[in-house]
Amino acid sequence: MKELGLLIKITDRDSIETMLNRVAEFGFSNCQVSTYVPELLTRETAETIKAICARKKIEITMMWVGWPGRCEWNFVGGPDTVGIVPLKYRAERVAIIKRGSDFAKMLGVGLVASHAGFIPENMSDPLYPGVVEALRELALHCANNGQTLCFETGQETPVTLLRTLEDVGTGNLGVNLDPANLIMYGKGNPVDALKVIGRYVKGIHIKDGKYPTDGKELGVEVPLGQGDVDFPKFFAGLEALGYKGAYTLEIELDRRVKEETPKEAIEAATAYLRSVLG
Repeated sequence: MKELGLLIKITDRDSIETMLNRVAEFGFSNCQVSTYVPELLTRETAETIKAICARKKIEITMMWVGWPGRCEWNFVGGPDTVGIVPLKYRAERVAIIKRGSDFAKMLGVGLVASHAGFIPENMSDPLYPGVVEALRELALHCANNGQTLCFETGQETPVTLLRTLEDVGTGNLGVNLDPANLIMYGKGNPVDALKVIGRYVKGIHIKDGKYPTDGKELGVEVPLGQGDVDFPKFFAGLEALGYKGAYTLEIELDRRVKEETPKEAIEAATAYLRSVLG
């Protein structure tokens, strides 16, 4: 079976060792590190993480950079609050993601990811040129740090994401493909999405979900194998593309209907993946 990794979210100094211990305790050899707390993006935090990873023999495959403040994960407030598309939050979030890139460099991590937001489908939308300019600024900052900037799938259709990658055009761009997000946002089928943006995929989140049944709310996340992601076909598509990146589990218990402990959710997910990946 592929070597699996785990996405961990760092919320404060005390959570660092707890989250990295979870990676090791479940036998994962790698992880993505995520934080929405820019105050943690310091040399001190980086040295703490590096020391624990060296001791536990954990590789960090990607740094996922979020932001504080208002952010609505739905179709009502989402377009005005998620990512760097909203002009109101753009400058602050660009600065935070740059800090995240610098932090990733301290960790020796070459992939930096975030959500761009609800990128306009219409190229004539007055927001679009500014979004491209901001993403280019971020990508060039990452390039100076020897990194690839990865857009996480979710709020945009695959073809819109492809066009944006082409328009930013810095040569150090990638995709962190979350198949459940494409489904939960109703933006596309992840198996088909590989035909559109597959060559850009540098990382993936292994997560399952359902298509929306309410025009204002996302579909729900569910345990692996219980949603609308066709994992056998998705993994086969990655193999056909020659994908060599990490296979990273993302488990967002706060978005699930069924209550589970982290231990129960991780054990169920790894058991399912053994049955699919062999």
